[in-house]
Amino acid sequence: PFLMVDRILEIRSDGRQGRIVAEQDIRLDAWYFQCHMPGDPVQPGCLGVDAIWQLLGFFCIWRGALGSGRALGCGEVVFSGQIRPFNRCVRYEVDVRRFTNLKESGASIVIGEGTVSVDGETVAEIHGARTGVFRGIAYPDYPRRSANAVGGRMNG
Repeated sequence: PFLMVDRILEIRSDGRQGRIVAEQDIRLDAWYFQCHMPGDPVQPGCLGVDAIWQLLGFFCIWRGALGSGRALGCGEVVFSGQIRPFNRCVRYEVDVRRFTNLKESGASIVIGEGTVSVDGETVAEIHGARTGVFRGIAYPDYPRRSANAVGGRMNG
Protein backbone atom coordinates (compact mmCIF):
# COMPACT_ATOMS: atom_id res chain seq x y z
CA PRO A 1 0.00 0.00 0.00
CA PHE A 2 0.93 3.62 -0.41
CA LEU A 3 0.48 4.28 3.31
CA MET A 4 3.52 6.18 4.58
CA VAL A 5 2.77 5.70 8.30
CA ASP A 6 3.29 2.59 10.46
CA ARG A 7 1.94 3.92 13.75
CA ILE A 8 0.32 6.98 15.27
CA LEU A 9 1.88 7.93 18.59
CA GLU A 10 -0.27 10.92 19.45
CA ILE A 11 -3.46 12.48 18.21
CA ARG A 12 -5.36 15.20 20.00
CA SER A 13 -7.83 17.92 19.29
CA ASP A 14 -8.40 21.29 20.90
CA GLY A 15 -11.41 22.84 19.22
CA ARG A 16 -10.49 23.56 15.61
CA GLN A 17 -6.82 22.79 16.20
CA GLY A 18 -4.85 19.69 17.13
CA ARG A 19 -1.70 17.64 16.80
CA ILE A 20 -0.63 14.32 15.27
CA VAL A 21 2.67 12.51 15.75
CA ALA A 22 3.38 9.34 13.78
CA GLU A 23 6.27 7.14 12.68
CA GLN A 24 7.34 5.03 9.73
CA ASP A 25 9.95 2.28 9.97
CA ILE A 26 12.48 2.38 7.14
CA ARG A 27 12.75 -0.91 5.28
CA LEU A 28 15.77 -1.77 3.16
CA ASP A 29 13.47 -3.38 0.57
CA ALA A 30 11.03 -0.44 0.30
CA TRP A 31 9.78 -0.10 -3.29
CA TYR A 32 11.00 3.47 -3.73
CA PHE A 33 14.64 2.62 -2.93
CA GLN A 34 14.64 0.24 -5.92
CA CYS A 35 13.80 2.98 -8.44
CA HIS A 36 14.69 6.34 -6.86
CA MET A 37 17.52 6.80 -7.72
CA PRO A 38 19.32 3.85 -9.35
CA GLY A 39 22.75 3.61 -7.75
CA ASP A 40 21.85 6.37 -5.25
CA PRO A 41 18.78 5.17 -3.27
CA VAL A 42 16.83 7.87 -1.45
CA GLN A 43 13.20 8.11 -0.37
CA PRO A 44 11.49 10.66 -2.64
CA GLY A 45 10.85 13.85 -0.69
CA CYS A 46 7.32 14.03 -2.06
CA LEU A 47 6.46 10.89 -0.08
CA GLY A 48 7.10 12.81 3.14
CA VAL A 49 4.72 15.51 1.91
CA ASP A 50 2.17 12.80 1.11
CA ALA A 51 2.57 11.39 4.63
CA ILE A 52 1.60 14.78 6.07
CA TRP A 53 -1.48 14.84 3.79
CA GLN A 54 -2.36 11.28 4.87
CA LEU A 55 -2.14 12.23 8.53
CA LEU A 56 -4.30 15.31 8.01
CA GLY A 57 -6.88 13.09 6.28
CA PHE A 58 -6.73 10.67 9.19
CA PHE A 59 -7.32 13.60 11.56
CA CYS A 60 -10.48 14.50 9.60
CA ILE A 61 -11.80 10.92 9.84
CA TRP A 62 -10.86 10.78 13.54
CA ARG A 63 -12.91 13.95 14.02
CA GLY A 64 -15.93 12.27 12.39
CA ALA A 65 -15.61 13.18 8.70
CA LEU A 66 -17.17 10.75 6.22
CA GLY A 67 -15.99 10.22 2.66
CA SER A 68 -12.80 9.98 0.63
CA GLY A 69 -9.67 11.97 1.41
CA ARG A 70 -7.85 14.12 -1.10
CA ALA A 71 -4.69 16.22 -0.87
CA LEU A 72 -5.57 19.83 -1.66
CA GLY A 73 -2.11 21.38 -1.79
CA CYS A 74 0.37 23.13 0.42
CA GLY A 75 2.39 26.29 0.68
CA GLU A 76 6.15 26.21 0.96
CA VAL A 77 8.03 22.90 1.20
CA VAL A 78 11.63 22.99 2.42
CA PHE A 79 13.87 19.93 2.07
CA SER A 80 17.01 20.00 4.20
CA GLY A 81 18.07 16.35 4.21
CA GLN A 82 17.34 12.90 2.89
CA ILE A 83 16.11 9.48 3.95
CA ARG A 84 18.36 6.55 3.04
CA PRO A 85 17.90 2.75 3.22
CA PHE A 86 19.90 2.34 6.44
CA ASN A 87 18.09 5.05 8.37
CA ARG A 88 15.79 3.57 10.99
CA CYS A 89 12.73 5.66 11.65
CA VAL A 90 10.90 8.61 10.13
CA ARG A 91 8.90 10.79 12.51
CA TYR A 92 6.06 12.99 11.29
CA GLU A 93 4.78 15.84 13.45
CA VAL A 94 1.73 17.80 12.34
CA ASP A 95 0.27 20.83 14.06
CA VAL A 96 -3.33 21.21 12.93
CA ARG A 97 -4.04 24.92 12.51
CA ARG A 98 -7.68 24.71 11.43
CA PHE A 99 -10.28 21.96 11.03
CA THR A 100 -13.62 22.82 9.45
CA ASN A 101 -16.77 20.82 8.69
CA LEU A 102 -18.73 22.28 5.77
CA LYS A 103 -22.31 21.55 6.79
CA GLU A 104 -23.95 22.07 3.40
CA SER A 105 -21.79 19.55 1.50
CA GLY A 106 -20.66 17.36 4.40
CA ALA A 107 -17.02 17.89 3.43
CA SER A 108 -14.25 18.47 5.97
CA ILE A 109 -11.13 20.55 5.37
CA VAL A 110 -7.98 20.64 7.51
CA ILE A 111 -4.88 22.84 7.32
CA GLY A 112 -1.64 22.06 9.11
CA GLU A 113 2.10 22.54 9.43
CA GLY A 114 4.28 19.44 9.26
CA THR A 115 7.84 18.35 9.86
CA VAL A 116 9.55 15.19 8.68
CA SER A 117 12.52 13.92 10.71
CA VAL A 118 14.69 10.86 10.30
CA ASP A 119 16.57 9.39 13.25
CA GLY A 120 16.16 12.67 15.13
CA GLU A 121 17.15 15.09 12.35
CA THR A 122 14.63 17.30 10.55
CA VAL A 123 14.76 16.70 6.78
CA ALA A 124 11.63 18.51 5.57
CA GLU A 125 9.13 21.18 6.57
CA ILE A 126 5.70 21.42 4.96
CA HIS A 127 3.82 24.67 5.46
CA GLY A 128 0.12 25.21 4.89
CA ALA A 129 -0.64 21.57 4.00
CA ARG A 130 -4.32 21.13 3.10
CA THR A 131 -6.41 17.97 2.96
CA GLY A 132 -10.14 17.45 2.46
CA VAL A 133 -12.56 14.59 2.99
CA PHE A 134 -15.45 14.62 0.52
CA ARG A 135 -18.65 12.62 0.19
CA GLY A 136 -19.75 11.09 -3.08
CA ILE A 137 -16.40 11.08 -4.90
CA ALA A 138 -15.31 7.46 -4.32
CA TYR A 139 -14.84 5.20 -7.35
CA PRO A 140 -15.42 1.72 -5.84
CA ASP A 141 -16.44 0.04 -9.12
CA TYR A 142 -13.09 0.57 -10.88
CA PRO A 143 -12.32 -0.39 -13.66
CA ARG A 144 -15.93 -0.17 -14.85
CA ARG A 145 -17.04 3.18 -16.21
CA SER A 146 -19.43 4.91 -13.83
CA ALA A 147 -20.33 8.38 -12.58
CA ASN A 148 -16.99 8.86 -10.81
CA ALA A 149 -14.81 7.26 -13.52
CA VAL A 150 -13.65 10.67 -14.76
CA GLY A 151 -12.00 13.24 -12.51
CA GLY A 152 -12.56 16.95 -12.34
CA ARG A 153 -13.22 19.65 -9.83
CA MET A 154 -14.41 18.60 -6.38
CA ASN A 155 -17.03 20.88 -4.91
CA GLY A 156 -16.82 21.17 -1.15
